[in-house]
Amino acid sequence: MNIETKCVQAGWQPHKGEPRELPIYQSTTFKYDTSEEMGKLFDLEAEGYFYTRLQNPTNDSVAAKICAMEGGVAAMLTSSGQAANFFAVFNICEAGDHLIASSSIYGGTYNLFGTTLKKMGIECTFVDQDLPEEELAKLFKPNTKVVFGETITNPTVSVFDIEKFARLAHSHGVPLIVDNTFATPVNCRPFEFGADIVTHSTTKYMDGHATAVGGCIVDSGNFDWLAHADKYPGLTTPDDSYHGIVYAERFGKAAYITKATSQLMRDLGAIQSPQHAYYLNIGLESLHLRMKKHCENALAVAKYLKNNENVAWVSYPDLEDDKYHELAKKYLPNGSCGVLAFGIKGGREESIKFMDSLKFITIVTHVADARSCILHPASHTHRQMTDEQLIEAGVAPDLIRLSVGIENADDIIADLAQAFEKI
Repeated sequence: MNIETKCVQAGWQPHKGEPRELPIYQSTTFKYDTSEEMGKLFDLEAEGYFYTRLQNPTNDSVAAKICAMEGGVAAMLTSSGQAANFFAVFNICEAGDHLIASSSIYGGTYNLFGTTLKKMGIECTFVDQDLPEEELAKLFKPNTKVVFGETITNPTVSVFDIEKFARLAHSHGVPLIVDNTFATPVNCRPFEFGADIVTHSTTKYMDGHATAVGGCIVDSGNFDWLAHADKYPGLTTPDDSYHGIVYAERFGKAAYITKATSQLMRDLGAIQSPQHAYYLNIGLESLHLRMKKHCENALAVAKYLKNNENVAWVSYPDLEDDKYHELAKKYLPNGSCGVLAFGIKGGREESIKFMDSLKFITIVTHVADARSCILHPASHTHRQMTDEQLIEAGVAPDLIRLSVGIENADDIIADLAQAFEKI
């Protein structure tokens, strides 16, 4: 099936007499007739559901849809995109390990890797993702376990060179994880370019309507854990908490997601609610239609801003003169996303005055849904930083993140124009 059909048809497959629409299995627990049947579930010897903290039929149907859209072999939903990125890395890293991540990633993920994982004994080296391969290769260590980047970075809207980082990761015997939130599998499927694991904040375009927080992890099944058994003992040596199961031997290509579910979700419990999964599934059904409109509108807005005398700069990879346009043509030939970044002449004060003058484009911390919204990181999410610290983090002090919605493009531009008149 093509991606448009997968958005609608993948996932829930009802049998005779079952609901055509995905049901919400709003139950914490599931009944079995015998103790032996239940015991086999706890021993991972049988498939089924026994407690929603680990798995739920509604969640698994939606995860299966996203898995099909990305072209993976197994997937799981989490309570948020932040939980998805944490689980994705922590599933293969432990105290004493090291990871490499792009310095341009979302600030919340940057803090997760640089602060919280550090407290857990996991070190992260942040890198300029535009450095040449030979320089990046020098940053790998014997205890490096994974490489991480975002297809399109938030909020700088840079394009990640997936093939370059896949080559680097694989040459050092480690997998590449790519957060594909902004592009979605409609516009990019990182597995086709060598990525091994994909994560999503489903809160964004996949949900599309700012109704439900959630995340997802998808495994390609392509990384050979047994070939690098010494690096990944959690997958290649017996798990004493499950009677000595060796995940890579027992579950093959499904080993990574099986371990994340049976270990991390069991112990940390960051499950997505079935109600949220239901909302997510509704959003996925129109994702292919919305992404096309987001991209069309964003390109029109980017061109308008590019020619506006009040604007100092615009970053949007679909613009032909953008720094990342060539990479966008390679990885995102059908369009990137609806998010763009720009700066206003005059700095923070003018930026704040401009944003306060907008009418229906709303100032919110959210991004990537049907409604146009805007944020000035220096005044909001990165408010505690000095201009020097912002620049070190790759976020210009004058950067405004505009998430272009699916309203009429002329109306979006008109709202921007009247706000520019105020400054």
